[in-house]
Amino acid sequence: MFNLSVVLEDSARTVPDTPAVVLGETVLTYAQVDAAANRVAHLLVELGVEPGDRVALSCPNLPQFPIVYFGILKAGAVVVPLNVLNKPREITYYLDDTDAKVLFAFEGTEELPIGRFVVEGAQAAARPPQVVLMTADPSAESPYEGVPTLAGAVADKPAAFPTVLRAENDTAVVLYTSGTTGRPKGAELSHSNQLMNALTCNRLFGTKPGEDTHLVALPLFHTFGATVNMNAGFSMGATLVMIPRFDPQQALDLLLRHRVTFFAGVPTMWWALLRLLTGGAKADGLAEHLRLGVSGGASLPVEILRGVKEALGISIMEGYGLSETSPVASFSLADRPRPGSIGLPIWGVEMDLIDPADPDWARVTEEGAIGEIIVRGHNIMTGYLGRPEDTAAVIRDGWFRTGDLGRRDVEGFYYVVDRSKDMIVRGGFNVYPREVEEALLSHEQVSLAAVVGVPDERLGEEIVAHLILADGATITADELKDWAKSQMADYKYPRRIVIAEQLPMTSTGKILKRELR
Repeated sequence: MFNLSVVLEDSARTVPDTPAVVLGETVLTYAQVDAAANRVAHLLVELGVEPGDRVALSCPNLPQFPIVYFGILKAGAVVVPLNVLNKPREITYYLDDTDAKVLFAFEGTEELPIGRFVVEGAQAAARPPQVVLMTADPSAESPYEGVPTLAGAVADKPAAFPTVLRAENDTAVVLYTSGTTGRPKGAELSHSNQLMNALTCNRLFGTKPGEDTHLVALPLFHTFGATVNMNAGFSMGATLVMIPRFDPQQALDLLLRHRVTFFAGVPTMWWALLRLLTGGAKADGLAEHLRLGVSGGASLPVEILRGVKEALGISIMEGYGLSETSPVASFSLADRPRPGSIGLPIWGVEMDLIDPADPDWARVTEEGAIGEIIVRGHNIMTGYLGRPEDTAAVIRDGWFRTGDLGRRDVEGFYYVVDRSKDMIVRGGFNVYPREVEEALLSHEQVSLAAVVGVPDERLGEEIVAHLILADGATITADELKDWAKSQMADYKYPRRIVIAEQLPMTSTGKILKRELR
Protein backbone atom coordinates (compact mmCIF):
# COMPACT_ATOMS: atom_id res chain seq x y z
CA MET A 1 0.00 0.00 0.00
CA PHE A 2 1.28 3.42 -0.92
CA ASN A 3 0.30 6.60 -2.74
CA LEU A 4 2.03 8.40 -5.62
CA SER A 5 2.00 11.50 -3.42
CA VAL A 6 5.02 9.97 -1.66
CA VAL A 7 7.23 11.68 -4.26
CA LEU A 8 6.23 15.03 -2.75
CA GLU A 9 5.85 13.93 0.86
CA ASP A 10 9.28 12.30 1.11
CA SER A 11 11.03 15.43 -0.17
CA ALA A 12 8.91 17.61 2.14
CA ARG A 13 10.17 15.45 5.03
CA THR A 14 13.85 15.25 4.02
CA VAL A 15 14.47 18.65 2.33
CA PRO A 16 11.57 20.83 3.54
CA ASP A 17 13.31 24.15 2.86
CA THR A 18 14.48 23.31 -0.66
CA PRO A 19 12.68 25.32 -3.37
CA ALA A 20 10.21 22.98 -5.08
CA VAL A 21 8.59 25.29 -7.63
CA VAL A 22 9.59 28.69 -8.99
CA LEU A 23 7.46 31.00 -11.12
CA GLY A 24 8.85 34.49 -11.63
CA GLU A 25 9.49 35.87 -8.16
CA THR A 26 7.31 33.25 -6.48
CA VAL A 27 9.25 30.49 -4.75
CA LEU A 28 7.56 27.68 -2.80
CA THR A 29 9.51 25.16 -0.75
CA TYR A 30 8.69 21.49 -0.53
CA ALA A 31 7.17 22.05 2.91
CA GLN A 32 4.92 24.81 1.53
CA VAL A 33 3.77 22.78 -1.48
CA ASP A 34 3.03 19.78 0.73
CA ALA A 35 1.04 21.87 3.22
CA ALA A 36 -0.95 23.49 0.40
CA ALA A 37 -1.71 20.07 -1.09
CA ASN A 38 -2.91 18.90 2.34
CA ARG A 39 -5.40 21.79 2.44
CA VAL A 40 -6.71 20.74 -0.98
CA ALA A 41 -7.17 17.19 0.30
CA HIS A 42 -9.21 18.50 3.25
CA LEU A 43 -11.37 20.49 0.82
CA LEU A 44 -12.05 17.41 -1.28
CA VAL A 45 -13.16 15.41 1.75
CA GLU A 46 -15.45 18.29 2.69
CA LEU A 47 -16.92 18.22 -0.82
CA GLY A 48 -17.75 14.53 -0.43
CA VAL A 49 -14.97 13.09 -2.56
CA GLU A 50 -14.16 9.50 -1.58
CA PRO A 51 -11.19 7.27 -2.47
CA GLY A 52 -11.41 6.21 -6.09
CA ASP A 53 -13.56 9.18 -7.15
CA ARG A 54 -12.28 11.13 -10.13
CA VAL A 55 -11.34 14.81 -9.93
CA ALA A 56 -10.47 16.86 -13.02
CA LEU A 57 -7.75 19.51 -13.24
CA SER A 58 -7.35 22.15 -15.96
CA CYS A 59 -4.33 24.36 -15.27
CA PRO A 60 -1.20 25.50 -17.10
CA ASN A 61 2.29 25.29 -15.60
CA LEU A 62 1.67 27.21 -12.40
CA PRO A 63 2.44 26.31 -8.76
CA GLN A 64 -1.26 25.48 -8.34
CA PHE A 65 -0.93 22.51 -10.67
CA PRO A 66 1.25 20.29 -8.43
CA ILE A 67 -0.53 21.57 -5.33
CA VAL A 68 -3.95 20.44 -6.59
CA TYR A 69 -2.57 17.33 -8.34
CA PHE A 70 -1.03 15.94 -5.16
CA GLY A 71 -3.95 17.15 -3.04
CA ILE A 72 -6.23 14.96 -5.15
CA LEU A 73 -3.92 11.99 -4.72
CA LYS A 74 -3.58 12.53 -0.96
CA ALA A 75 -7.37 12.28 -0.65
CA GLY A 76 -7.21 8.89 -2.38
CA ALA A 77 -8.94 10.26 -5.47
CA VAL A 78 -7.95 9.95 -9.14
CA VAL A 79 -6.49 12.87 -11.09
CA VAL A 80 -7.96 13.61 -14.54
CA PRO A 81 -5.66 16.22 -16.15
CA LEU A 82 -7.34 18.20 -18.93
CA ASN A 83 -5.67 20.13 -21.71
CA VAL A 84 -6.11 23.84 -21.04
CA LEU A 85 -6.92 24.39 -24.72
CA ASN A 86 -10.11 22.33 -24.53
CA LYS A 87 -13.34 24.02 -25.53
CA PRO A 88 -16.63 23.54 -23.60
CA ARG A 89 -17.96 20.67 -25.73
CA GLU A 90 -14.71 18.74 -25.22
CA ILE A 91 -14.73 19.39 -21.47
CA THR A 92 -18.30 18.10 -21.24
CA TYR A 93 -17.25 14.86 -22.95
CA TYR A 94 -14.41 14.24 -20.49
CA LEU A 95 -16.58 15.04 -17.48
CA ASP A 96 -19.32 12.69 -18.63
CA ASP A 97 -16.87 9.94 -19.47
CA THR A 98 -15.17 10.08 -16.04
CA ASP A 99 -18.16 11.14 -13.94
CA ALA A 100 -15.81 13.60 -12.25
CA LYS A 101 -17.05 14.86 -8.87
CA VAL A 102 -14.97 18.05 -8.74
CA LEU A 103 -13.19 20.14 -11.36
CA PHE A 104 -10.36 22.55 -10.50
CA ALA A 105 -9.63 25.16 -13.17
CA PHE A 106 -7.35 28.14 -13.53
CA GLU A 107 -9.27 31.27 -14.54
CA GLY A 108 -7.11 31.89 -17.60
CA THR A 109 -6.84 35.10 -19.59
CA GLU A 110 -8.93 37.08 -22.06
CA GLU A 111 -7.14 35.28 -24.88
CA LEU A 112 -7.63 31.87 -23.25
CA PRO A 113 -10.59 31.95 -20.81
CA ILE A 114 -9.99 28.52 -19.29
CA GLY A 115 -12.34 29.19 -16.38
CA ARG A 116 -15.24 30.28 -18.56
CA PHE A 117 -14.83 27.26 -20.87
CA VAL A 118 -14.73 24.94 -17.85
CA VAL A 119 -17.84 26.45 -16.25
CA GLU A 120 -19.76 26.18 -19.54
CA GLY A 121 -18.55 22.62 -20.10
CA ALA A 122 -19.44 21.61 -16.54
CA GLN A 123 -22.94 23.08 -16.79
CA ALA A 124 -23.62 20.91 -19.85
CA ALA A 125 -22.44 17.69 -18.17
CA ALA A 126 -24.92 14.97 -17.33
CA ARG A 127 -23.94 15.29 -13.66
CA PRO A 128 -22.25 18.68 -13.28
CA PRO A 129 -19.26 18.57 -10.93
CA GLN A 130 -18.41 21.18 -8.33
CA VAL A 131 -16.09 23.65 -10.03
CA VAL A 132 -13.34 25.34 -7.98
CA LEU A 133 -11.65 28.32 -9.62
CA MET A 134 -7.96 29.13 -9.25
CA THR A 135 -7.52 32.90 -9.60
CA ALA A 136 -4.28 34.64 -10.50
CA ASP A 137 -4.93 37.02 -7.60
CA PRO A 138 -5.68 34.86 -4.53
CA SER A 139 -7.74 37.67 -2.99
CA ALA A 140 -10.00 38.03 -6.04
CA GLU A 141 -13.66 37.02 -5.94
CA SER A 142 -15.07 34.37 -8.22
CA PRO A 143 -16.96 35.83 -11.20
CA TYR A 144 -19.20 32.77 -11.40
CA GLU A 145 -22.17 32.09 -9.13
CA GLY A 146 -21.77 28.94 -7.10
CA VAL A 147 -18.10 28.59 -8.05
CA PRO A 148 -15.75 29.18 -5.09
CA THR A 149 -12.13 30.21 -5.44
CA LEU A 150 -9.43 27.81 -4.36
CA ALA A 151 -7.81 30.38 -2.09
CA GLY A 152 -11.07 31.09 -0.32
CA ALA A 153 -12.10 27.45 -0.06
CA VAL A 154 -8.87 26.28 1.62
CA ALA A 155 -8.18 29.35 3.78
CA ASP A 156 -9.35 27.69 7.00
CA LYS A 157 -8.13 24.16 6.23
CA PRO A 158 -5.37 22.46 8.30
CA ALA A 159 -1.84 22.16 6.88
CA ALA A 160 -1.65 18.47 7.82
CA PHE A 161 -3.61 15.59 6.31
CA PRO A 162 -3.43 11.81 6.79
CA THR A 163 -2.76 10.59 3.25
CA VAL A 164 -5.10 7.84 2.08
CA LEU A 165 -3.05 4.78 1.17
CA ARG A 166 -3.98 2.95 -2.01
CA ALA A 167 -3.15 -0.44 -3.49
CA GLU A 168 -0.32 -0.41 -6.01
CA ASN A 169 -2.64 -1.25 -8.90
CA ASP A 170 -5.34 1.28 -7.91
CA THR A 171 -5.78 4.04 -10.47
CA ALA A 172 -3.90 7.26 -9.73
CA VAL A 173 -4.38 9.15 -12.99
CA VAL A 174 -6.68 8.93 -16.02
CA LEU A 175 -5.00 10.31 -19.15
CA TYR A 176 -7.09 10.88 -22.23
CA THR A 177 -5.69 9.65 -25.48
CA SER A 178 -7.16 9.28 -28.93
CA GLY A 179 -5.09 6.13 -29.36
CA THR A 180 -5.67 4.69 -32.79
CA THR A 181 -9.44 4.30 -32.94
CA GLY A 182 -12.56 6.23 -32.08
CA ARG A 183 -13.15 9.05 -29.61
CA PRO A 184 -10.67 9.87 -26.84
CA LYS A 185 -10.32 7.12 -24.25
CA GLY A 186 -9.14 7.41 -20.66
CA ALA A 187 -6.02 5.35 -19.97
CA GLU A 188 -6.04 4.29 -16.33
CA LEU A 189 -2.54 4.48 -14.84
CA SER A 190 -1.93 3.05 -11.41
CA HIS A 191 0.12 4.45 -8.53
CA SER A 192 2.72 1.79 -9.33
CA ASN A 193 2.74 2.64 -13.05
CA GLN A 194 3.47 6.28 -12.35
CA LEU A 195 5.95 5.81 -9.51
CA MET A 196 7.99 3.15 -11.32
CA ASN A 197 8.14 5.27 -14.45
CA ALA A 198 9.39 8.30 -12.51
CA LEU A 199 12.01 6.33 -10.59
CA THR A 200 13.15 4.56 -13.76
CA CYS A 201 13.60 7.96 -15.43
CA ASN A 202 15.85 9.06 -12.58
CA ARG A 203 17.90 5.89 -12.99
CA LEU A 204 18.11 6.51 -16.73
CA PHE A 205 19.06 10.19 -16.41
CA GLY A 206 21.69 9.62 -13.72
CA THR A 207 19.81 11.93 -11.36
CA LYS A 208 21.23 12.56 -7.89
CA PRO A 209 19.20 13.86 -4.94
CA GLY A 210 19.05 17.63 -4.68
CA GLU A 211 21.34 18.36 -7.61
CA ASP A 212 18.96 19.18 -10.46
CA THR A 213 17.06 22.27 -11.50
CA HIS A 214 14.45 21.63 -14.20
CA LEU A 215 13.03 24.13 -16.64
CA VAL A 216 9.43 22.93 -16.95
CA ALA A 217 8.24 23.96 -20.39
CA LEU A 218 6.38 20.74 -21.14
CA PRO A 219 2.74 21.11 -20.02
CA LEU A 220 2.20 19.25 -16.76
CA PHE A 221 -1.28 18.18 -17.88
CA HIS A 222 0.56 16.06 -20.45
CA THR A 223 2.04 12.75 -19.34
CA PHE A 224 5.57 13.56 -20.58
CA GLY A 225 5.99 16.66 -18.41
CA ALA A 226 4.14 15.17 -15.45
CA THR A 227 6.52 12.21 -15.37
CA VAL A 228 10.00 13.43 -16.34
CA ASN A 229 9.67 16.82 -14.65
CA MET A 230 7.12 16.75 -11.84
CA ASN A 231 7.07 13.18 -10.52
CA ALA A 232 10.71 12.34 -11.25
CA GLY A 233 11.90 15.78 -10.16
CA PHE A 234 9.90 15.89 -6.94
CA SER A 235 11.07 12.38 -6.00
CA MET A 236 14.68 13.64 -6.01
CA GLY A 237 14.14 17.02 -4.36
CA ALA A 238 14.76 18.94 -7.58
CA THR A 239 13.72 22.56 -8.17
CA LEU A 240 11.13 23.06 -10.91
CA VAL A 241 11.32 26.42 -12.71
CA MET A 242 7.99 26.83 -14.47
CA ILE A 243 7.16 28.50 -17.75
CA PRO A 244 3.38 28.61 -18.38
CA ARG A 245 3.71 29.00 -22.13
CA PHE A 246 6.83 28.20 -24.09
CA ASP A 247 8.68 31.13 -25.59
CA PRO A 248 12.23 30.39 -26.78
CA GLN A 249 13.76 33.67 -25.59
CA GLN A 250 12.08 33.45 -22.20
CA ALA A 251 13.16 29.82 -21.93
CA LEU A 252 16.76 30.74 -22.72
CA ASP A 253 16.69 33.55 -20.16
CA LEU A 254 15.39 31.17 -17.47
CA LEU A 255 17.91 28.48 -18.39
CA LEU A 256 20.69 31.00 -17.74
CA ARG A 257 19.19 32.83 -14.74
CA HIS A 258 18.45 29.70 -12.72
CA ARG A 259 21.47 27.70 -13.92
CA VAL A 260 19.15 24.95 -15.10
CA THR A 261 20.70 21.48 -15.30
CA PHE A 262 17.85 19.52 -16.94
CA PHE A 263 15.64 20.51 -19.85
CA ALA A 264 13.05 18.28 -21.50
CA GLY A 265 11.07 19.41 -24.53
CA VAL A 266 9.31 18.32 -27.67
CA PRO A 267 11.27 18.69 -30.94
CA THR A 268 9.70 22.06 -31.77
CA MET A 269 11.05 23.50 -28.51
CA TRP A 270 14.56 22.29 -29.26
CA TRP A 271 14.22 23.60 -32.82
CA ALA A 272 13.25 27.07 -31.55
CA LEU A 273 16.08 27.16 -29.00
CA LEU A 274 18.61 26.07 -31.58
CA ARG A 275 17.44 28.81 -33.96
CA LEU A 276 18.05 31.35 -31.20
CA LEU A 277 21.51 30.02 -30.47
CA THR A 278 22.59 29.82 -34.11
CA GLY A 279 21.05 33.24 -34.70
CA GLY A 280 23.46 34.90 -32.31
CA ALA A 281 21.55 34.81 -29.02
CA LYS A 282 23.87 35.07 -26.03
CA ALA A 283 24.09 31.88 -23.99
CA ASP A 284 27.40 32.38 -22.20
CA GLY A 285 27.88 29.77 -19.51
CA LEU A 286 24.84 27.65 -20.43
CA ALA A 287 26.98 24.66 -21.35
CA GLU A 288 28.64 24.81 -17.93
CA HIS A 289 25.49 23.83 -16.01
CA LEU A 290 23.01 22.28 -18.50
CA ARG A 291 23.99 18.65 -18.08
CA LEU A 292 21.20 16.87 -19.91
CA GLY A 293 18.66 17.45 -22.65
CA VAL A 294 15.65 15.19 -23.24
CA SER A 295 13.23 15.07 -26.15
CA GLY A 296 10.00 13.17 -26.77
CA GLY A 297 6.53 13.45 -28.24
CA ALA A 298 7.72 13.04 -31.83
CA SER A 299 10.85 12.08 -33.73
CA LEU A 300 13.67 14.57 -33.33
CA PRO A 301 15.35 15.51 -36.63
CA VAL A 302 18.99 14.45 -36.80
CA GLU A 303 19.96 18.02 -37.75
CA ILE A 304 18.67 19.30 -34.40
CA LEU A 305 20.52 16.59 -32.49
CA ARG A 306 23.77 17.55 -34.18
CA GLY A 307 23.13 21.28 -33.86
CA VAL A 308 22.52 21.10 -30.10
CA LYS A 309 25.64 18.95 -29.67
CA GLU A 310 27.69 21.59 -31.48
CA ALA A 311 26.11 24.57 -29.70
CA LEU A 312 25.96 23.20 -26.14
CA GLY A 313 28.15 20.13 -26.07
CA ILE A 314 25.35 17.89 -24.77
CA SER A 315 23.64 14.90 -26.35
CA ILE A 316 19.85 14.96 -26.34
CA MET A 317 18.38 11.73 -25.05
CA GLU A 318 15.34 10.88 -27.16
CA GLY A 319 12.51 8.90 -25.60
CA TYR A 320 9.47 7.05 -26.83
CA GLY A 321 6.19 6.21 -25.19
CA LEU A 322 2.46 6.74 -25.04
CA SER A 323 -0.10 7.69 -22.45
CA GLU A 324 -0.85 3.99 -22.09
CA THR A 325 2.81 3.30 -21.18
CA SER A 326 2.98 5.83 -18.33
CA PRO A 327 4.54 7.21 -20.71
CA VAL A 328 8.20 6.20 -21.08
CA ALA A 329 8.87 2.88 -22.82
CA SER A 330 12.30 3.35 -24.40
CA PHE A 331 15.12 5.88 -24.46
CA SER A 332 18.28 6.51 -26.40
CA LEU A 333 21.44 6.50 -24.33
CA ALA A 334 23.62 9.58 -23.84
CA ASP A 335 26.80 7.50 -24.15
CA ARG A 336 25.53 5.46 -27.12
CA PRO A 337 23.68 7.95 -29.34
CA ARG A 338 21.76 6.62 -32.32
CA PRO A 339 20.37 9.55 -34.32
CA GLY A 340 16.84 8.76 -35.42
CA SER A 341 16.43 5.90 -32.93
CA ILE A 342 14.02 5.77 -30.00
CA GLY A 343 16.67 3.73 -28.21
CA LEU A 344 16.39 0.68 -26.02
CA PRO A 345 13.59 -0.41 -23.67
CA ILE A 346 13.93 1.19 -20.23
CA TRP A 347 14.70 -0.84 -17.11
CA GLY A 348 11.98 -3.38 -16.36
CA VAL A 349 10.32 -3.04 -19.78
CA GLU A 350 10.37 -5.26 -22.87
CA MET A 351 9.64 -4.37 -26.49
CA ASP A 352 9.06 -6.55 -29.53
CA LEU A 353 7.63 -6.42 -33.06
CA ILE A 354 4.56 -8.22 -34.38
CA ASP A 355 2.86 -8.60 -37.71
CA PRO A 356 0.02 -6.04 -37.38
CA ALA A 357 -2.21 -8.09 -39.67
CA ASP A 358 -1.79 -11.37 -37.78
CA PRO A 359 -4.61 -12.09 -35.29
CA ASP A 360 -2.21 -14.21 -33.21
CA TRP A 361 0.34 -11.39 -32.92
CA ALA A 362 3.04 -13.37 -34.74
CA ARG A 363 6.50 -11.98 -33.95
CA VAL A 364 8.64 -10.30 -36.59
CA THR A 365 12.16 -11.68 -36.18
CA GLU A 366 14.01 -10.76 -39.37
CA GLU A 367 16.67 -8.12 -38.81
CA GLY A 368 15.52 -4.75 -40.14
CA ALA A 369 11.99 -5.99 -40.89
CA ILE A 370 9.10 -3.67 -40.06
CA GLY A 371 6.43 -4.62 -37.56
CA GLU A 372 4.09 -3.09 -34.99
CA ILE A 373 5.82 -2.21 -31.72
CA ILE A 374 4.48 -3.94 -28.61
CA VAL A 375 5.51 -3.20 -25.03
CA ARG A 376 5.34 -5.15 -21.75
CA GLY A 377 6.37 -4.14 -18.24
CA HIS A 378 5.60 -2.14 -15.13
CA ASN A 379 4.54 0.85 -17.26
CA ILE A 380 1.48 -0.65 -18.99
CA MET A 381 -1.88 0.88 -18.06
CA THR A 382 -4.46 -1.21 -16.28
CA GLY A 383 -6.93 -0.48 -19.08
CA TYR A 384 -9.20 2.09 -20.71
CA LEU A 385 -11.76 3.55 -18.34
CA GLY A 386 -15.12 1.83 -18.88
CA ARG A 387 -13.99 0.22 -22.15
CA PRO A 388 -13.16 -3.48 -21.58
CA GLU A 389 -13.45 -4.33 -25.29
CA ASP A 390 -11.04 -1.58 -26.31
CA THR A 391 -8.67 -2.73 -23.56
CA ALA A 392 -8.80 -6.36 -24.71
CA ALA A 393 -8.04 -5.26 -28.27
CA VAL A 394 -4.68 -3.75 -27.32
CA ILE A 395 -3.49 -5.79 -24.32
CA ARG A 396 -2.72 -9.51 -24.46
CA ASP A 397 -0.66 -11.46 -21.92
CA GLY A 398 0.65 -8.17 -20.56
CA TRP A 399 1.78 -6.93 -23.99
CA PHE A 400 0.40 -3.62 -25.26
CA ARG A 401 -0.03 -2.82 -28.97
CA THR A 402 1.24 0.70 -29.62
CA GLY A 403 -0.15 1.13 -33.12
CA ASP A 404 3.29 2.33 -34.25
CA LEU A 405 5.32 0.58 -36.92
CA GLY A 406 9.01 0.20 -36.29
CA ARG A 407 12.17 -1.79 -36.92
CA ARG A 408 14.97 -3.08 -34.71
CA ASP A 409 18.69 -3.15 -35.52
CA VAL A 410 21.19 -5.85 -34.61
CA GLU A 411 22.03 -4.18 -31.28
CA GLY A 412 18.38 -4.02 -30.24
CA PHE A 413 17.82 -0.30 -30.88
CA TYR A 414 14.32 0.55 -32.11
CA TYR A 415 13.28 3.00 -34.83
CA VAL A 416 9.73 4.25 -35.48
CA VAL A 417 9.09 4.29 -39.20
CA ASP A 418 5.37 5.12 -39.43
CA ARG A 419 2.07 5.06 -37.61
CA SER A 420 -0.18 2.15 -38.30
CA LYS A 421 -3.19 4.44 -38.45
CA ASP A 422 -3.67 8.08 -39.33
CA MET A 423 -2.62 9.74 -36.09
CA ILE A 424 -1.25 13.26 -36.56
CA VAL A 425 1.42 14.56 -34.18
CA ARG A 426 1.31 18.35 -34.23
CA GLY A 427 3.85 20.09 -32.04
CA GLY A 428 4.04 17.10 -29.71
CA PHE A 429 0.24 16.75 -29.35
CA ASN A 430 -1.60 13.74 -30.74
CA VAL A 431 -4.52 14.62 -33.00
CA TYR A 432 -6.86 11.92 -34.25
CA PRO A 433 -8.35 12.85 -37.66
CA ARG A 434 -11.70 11.18 -37.01
CA GLU A 435 -12.41 13.44 -34.03
CA VAL A 436 -11.67 16.54 -36.13
CA GLU A 437 -13.74 15.18 -39.01
CA GLU A 438 -16.72 14.55 -36.74
CA ALA A 439 -16.58 18.11 -35.46
CA LEU A 440 -16.39 19.50 -39.02
CA LEU A 441 -19.29 17.31 -40.13
CA SER A 442 -21.46 18.80 -37.39
CA HIS A 443 -21.51 22.03 -39.43
CA GLU A 444 -24.65 22.14 -41.54
CA GLN A 445 -22.81 23.29 -44.67
CA VAL A 446 -20.22 20.48 -44.63
CA SER A 447 -21.10 17.27 -46.44
CA LEU A 448 -17.88 15.23 -46.28
CA ALA A 449 -14.54 15.70 -44.50
CA ALA A 450 -11.14 14.05 -44.68
CA VAL A 451 -8.39 15.26 -42.35
CA VAL A 452 -4.72 14.45 -42.89
CA GLY A 453 -1.38 15.49 -41.53
CA VAL A 454 1.22 16.97 -43.83
CA PRO A 455 4.93 17.51 -43.04
CA ASP A 456 5.76 20.77 -41.31
CA GLU A 457 9.30 21.93 -40.52
CA ARG A 458 8.38 23.65 -37.26
CA LEU A 459 5.57 21.45 -35.85
CA GLY A 460 6.40 18.07 -37.32
CA GLU A 461 2.96 17.82 -38.92
CA GLU A 462 0.25 20.32 -39.77
CA ILE A 463 -3.47 19.59 -40.01
CA VAL A 464 -5.22 19.92 -43.37
CA ALA A 465 -8.94 19.31 -43.90
CA HIS A 466 -10.31 18.42 -47.34
CA LEU A 467 -14.04 19.12 -47.51
CA ILE A 468 -16.96 18.67 -49.82
CA LEU A 469 -19.67 21.21 -49.01
CA ALA A 470 -23.40 20.56 -48.88
CA ASP A 471 -25.55 21.61 -51.83
CA GLY A 472 -26.23 25.33 -51.76
CA ALA A 473 -23.46 26.01 -49.23
CA THR A 474 -22.08 29.55 -49.22
CA ILE A 475 -19.47 29.34 -46.47
CA THR A 476 -15.81 30.00 -47.32
CA ALA A 477 -12.72 28.10 -46.26
CA ASP A 478 -11.64 30.95 -43.97
CA GLU A 479 -15.06 31.09 -42.32
CA LEU A 480 -14.97 27.34 -41.74
CA LYS A 481 -11.51 27.59 -40.23
CA ASP A 482 -12.71 30.28 -37.81
CA TRP A 483 -15.72 28.14 -36.88
CA ALA A 484 -13.53 25.06 -36.34
CA LYS A 485 -11.25 27.10 -34.08
CA SER A 486 -14.24 27.89 -31.86
CA GLN A 487 -15.20 24.21 -31.61
CA MET A 488 -11.86 22.52 -30.95
CA ALA A 489 -8.72 22.94 -28.89
CA ASP A 490 -6.18 25.17 -30.61
CA TYR A 491 -3.82 22.29 -31.39
CA LYS A 492 -6.61 20.33 -33.13
CA TYR A 493 -8.35 22.61 -35.57
CA PRO A 494 -7.16 22.51 -39.22
CA ARG A 495 -4.91 25.41 -40.20
CA ARG A 496 -5.68 24.81 -43.87
CA ILE A 497 -9.02 23.90 -45.40
CA VAL A 498 -9.32 22.72 -48.99
CA ILE A 499 -12.80 22.79 -50.52
CA ALA A 500 -13.15 20.26 -53.32
CA GLU A 501 -15.81 18.95 -55.68
CA GLN A 502 -14.74 15.35 -55.01
CA LEU A 503 -12.24 13.35 -52.98
CA PRO A 504 -10.15 10.40 -54.20
CA MET A 505 -11.74 7.12 -53.16
CA THR A 506 -11.37 3.39 -53.56
CA SER A 507 -14.00 1.33 -55.30
CA THR A 508 -15.59 0.63 -51.94
CA GLY A 509 -15.88 4.34 -51.09
CA LYS A 510 -12.95 4.63 -48.72
CA ILE A 511 -11.17 7.96 -49.00
CA LEU A 512 -7.59 7.60 -50.19
CA LYS A 513 -5.88 9.76 -47.61
CA ARG A 514 -2.43 8.91 -48.94
CA GLU A 515 -3.33 10.79 -52.13
CA LEU A 516 -4.57 13.78 -50.15
CA ARG A 517 -1.24 13.92 -48.31
